[in-house]
Amino acid sequence: MTTVNDLKPGETGIVKRHKVKGSLGKHLKEMGLVNGTPIKLERVAPLGYPVEIRIQGFSLALRKEEAESIELE
Repeated sequence: MTTVNDLKPGETGIVKRHKVKGSLGKHLKEMGLVNGTPIKLERVAPLGYPVEIRIQGFSLALRKEEAESIELE
């Protein structure tokens, strides 16, 4: 299972699914983080989190736990 945390800056992936629960999970789906969506890892903070991804034309910062919950194809 590959997740967003497995990507290196500049690498891309296709969202398979995400396991983020609650209102945050709902917001991520509303922002377009759904099955089949391409994403690109833009940068990683010095301590490894947060990570910044590019999705559907905008940037999104994710905590380590959230990035680990997004599975990629």
